[in-house]
Amino acid sequence: MKNKTLFIIIAGAASALLIGLFITGMVLATQPGNRPATGALAPDFDIGLYQGYRAGLPENIKLSDLRGKVVLVNFWASWCVECRKESDALEKVWRQYKDRGLVVLGVDYLDTEPAAVKYLQSYDTSYAIGDDIQERISRAYKITGVPESFFIDKKGVIRKTVIQAMTQQELISTVEGLLND
Repeated sequence: MKNKTLFIIIAGAASALLIGLFITGMVLATQPGNRPATGALAPDFDIGLYQGYRAGLPENIKLSDLRGKVVLVNFWASWCVECRKESDALEKVWRQYKDRGLVVLGVDYLDTEPAAVKYLQSYDTSYAIGDDIQERISRAYKITGVPESFFIDKKGVIRKTVIQAMTQQELISTVEGLLND
């Protein structure tokens, strides 16, 4: 009887400790001070792009290979309702500004390639898209959810972070400013 009670107490304490550590980690991960700051060099990453969604880029690309261009890194997922609100706007803005040096790089977060491709086809998406199934990129950027976007200037510096779906006008306003710098 004593051993069973002791086991229950230890198991309960261990569970409480693990839950506490998990909650602490979640709180720290969502603090804006822990994500790459505006004005800081964007964390470099490499990403394998989906077949048919390379937008003239190689199959594997490093963010640092895109220096000299304005890059919009957009974290999204096919299961994300809010992402659907900005899909058309992202595509239109990319098509409008790609010849002026804009690269839109979609990072598919915790998704499957078949679901992602079906989603991309439904929105006639043509900009570069790759997956982050292992969460390496999303951890480096400390995202708190999707959609989340990072605007990176020609020197590789984060100039703006947006943690919500954006309208076409919001995208244009930021992209034009960065392209004109």
